[in-house]
Amino acid sequence: MDRCSRRLNAATSALVVIDIQEKLLPAMCEPQGVVENAARLVRGAQVLQVPVVVTEQYRKGLGGTVPEVASALREFAPMEKLTFSACGAAGFVEALKARRVRDVVLCGIEAHVCVTQTCMDLLDEGFRVLVAADATASRTRQNVEIGLERMRSSGALIGSTEMVLFEWLGRAGTEPFKQILNLVK
Repeated sequence: MDRCSRRLNAATSALVVIDIQEKLLPAMCEPQGVVENAARLVRGAQVLQVPVVVTEQYRKGLGGTVPEVASALREFAPMEKLTFSACGAAGFVEALKARRVRDVVLCGIEAHVCVTQTCMDLLDEGFRVLVAADATASRTRQNVEIGLERMRSSGALIGSTEMVLFEWLGRAGTEPFKQILNLVK
């Protein structure tokens, strides 16, 4: 989303993948869809040179990022955190600002805890936030819906994986378009 536009712009965006971890994922509702869509977002971000930040909540207890997401990254260097909000991790906000990121696409788990708290803190820091709802989960569908509503009412945009990828892309008929099209088929 350019300051003059409501749409996402790959040049000013970052993708933040929150806590899609081995021991946490099995408890989520619809876990496979979240993993598939998060991996699509990661691959698409790499095609379009959008920076990707992956967080892990208390890795010692919850395990690492699931292989489907970790292997989608060319260089996997997760940021460990103990705070629910990724903004509490040392260097997180500074890394986004150093890359001149204005728009943050969020996905991950849990929607009503870590994703919501990260979203609200990013909004407070002046970023615009879009939450990829189909790449975000909680243990119950109700908690997902409550989390998404809380983020929307706080000023975040709610979208889908394909919405994000095609907004970042902006046009058809290019090599990146072909690569993105293969991701969503």
